[in-house]
Amino acid sequence: MHELSLADVPSRIGEELGKSEWITVDQATIDLFADATHDHQFIHVHPERAAVESPFGGTIAHGFLTLSLLSAMNFSGMPRIREQTMGLNYGFDRVRFMSPVKAGSRVRGRFVLSECQFRGASMLVTTYEVTVEIENENRPALTANWITLIQFDPKDRPKGI
Repeated sequence: MHELSLADVPSRIGEELGKSEWITVDQATIDLFADATHDHQFIHVHPERAAVESPFGGTIAHGFLTLSLLSAMNFSGMPRIREQTMGLNYGFDRVRFMSPVKAGSRVRGRFVLSECQFRGASMLVTTYEVTVEIENENRPALTANWITLIQFDPKDRPKGI
């Protein structure tokens, strides 16, 4: 995992800063997510029924499961900001579920820095254009604009910014 300094972040706008490792979305993961969210729709948790009654030929991951994997994708694929003391999710401006993730598929995230703004003495707000790819598929599982907050010690704020 490579590192990036706070001072370098603004110059990286428009660049892909990271690409995660592949994550397998198997039926066990889908079932655990269904239990956690109380969403047991058959297209997610009943392989035999989904094979017959859905247009997908089997079960698919919940869209929100795919979205929730962004945290793991971020951790495995994004550079560590050297001065960061804590990172927080701020939210999403736009999320689109483009293609279903079939059980057993592998997904990975790609992160392009689209905006960043220093706020106050110790915070950097970043926005990433995120794409979650499905291995061997042409269309992504999802696209989103993800906003995160990077907390740092005020003494580490770059001069002149």
